[in-house]
Amino acid sequence: MSEKDKYIKIKEASVDLIGVSEDVINDLLVCLAEKTKKNIRFLLDENIKDLKLISKDDPKYDRLKLTPQIINEIADNIINVSKLKNPVGEIISEKKLPNELMLLKKRVPLGVIGIIYEARPNVTFDVFVLCFKTKNACVLKGGKEAENSNKAIVSIIKETLKSKKINENVIQLLDGSKESTTYLLNAREYVDLIIPRGSQALIDFVVENSRIPIIETGAGIVHVYYDEFADKEKGIKIIHNSKTRRVSVCNALDCLLVNEKRLSDLPDIAKPLAEKNVEIFADEKSFDKLKDNYPSGLLFRAKKEHYGIEFLSYKMSIKTISNIDEAISHILKHSSKHSEAIISENKENIENFLSKVDAAVVYANASTAFTDGAEFGLGAEIGISTQKMHARGPMGLEEITSYKWVVYGKGQIRK
Repeated sequence: MSEKDKYIKIKEASVDLIGVSEDVINDLLVCLAEKTKKNIRFLLDENIKDLKLISKDDPKYDRLKLTPQIINEIADNIINVSKLKNPVGEIISEKKLPNELMLLKKRVPLGVIGIIYEARPNVTFDVFVLCFKTKNACVLKGGKEAENSNKAIVSIIKETLKSKKINENVIQLLDGSKESTTYLLNAREYVDLIIPRGSQALIDFVVENSRIPIIETGAGIVHVYYDEFADKEKGIKIIHNSKTRRVSVCNALDCLLVNEKRLSDLPDIAKPLAEKNVEIFADEKSFDKLKDNYPSGLLFRAKKEHYGIEFLSYKMSIKTISNIDEAISHILKHSSKHSEAIISENKENIENFLSKVDAAVVYANASTAFTDGAEFGLGAEIGISTQKMHARGPMGLEEITSYKWVVYGKGQIRK
């Protein structure tokens, strides 16, 4: 089958999907969750094939790895999505004109969504579930690192679609060739939106080469500002969780900003980080405070390149800040506009930070690890948008829909 024929079938499947009832959609999602749990061993075996080809020191390893717990959580999230209200068909607004034309603004599927992503097999599930729920077809271009895992997942999805007599072309997994990527980025006649998920290099490549509209899900260069008025106990927990809960994800802490009046708290803040073997790149003032209180093999003097970097590993930088304005300025200079946090008990400083910091998600006294579609009650996410048009932050069901104007008349003509 030619590339063009593949995309014709995908487009046709997206139209077929519009006629599928909400009950059938939800029933299929429940069946998919059950089938996923029954195939844990199969999924793990295929995932192991991928893991054997990548170093454990590679940040992608953690993203790639599936476990029984992760697969069960994925299945549970599928159930959660099945229970969510479907935005498709919602009447956003309606009005009657003086000439008695009735205008409805109605939410509709985007159509066909292309996703280009790296070593994240869970994305394969998330994208299909959210797209299917909103009656969108999806074209998946996963990374070669997860080839076996993705094929296994898509085979389970297609088996479920067949069992419910739904066109299996609503999901299409592309091969790993550059040619398939090039065709996808130029398939304007068949694909309505491209969403890249992965490294900044991947996102830049898609932005520079796609002829199809894009929603950028940028890299996460994440800061936490420990304010002059911070609660130390809150700070210790929040910083530790933001950095070490899962280091390879985009909401993990990269740079800790510490008010110079609270440098004496650094040894206590850093203690649980040392237990996780976190490498710290500290500026002069914070280095002096930590040099006798942190393992020497894990403490290094910061260089310019340690700020404005997404580490995706057990590494972070520290910068001493004189006041909140300097903290905000540093973040505006180095942030990727993903997730940023302040730890403070001063309401004025909190509101100043939340209003001036330009990011998709801003936090006051909470871990940045919460930037996640499931945590935000979206069931799952198709990506975390760092841009400002159409969608921002974790993107769930509503963010992968559009709308159309529906006009009812009684024979009116325009003079």
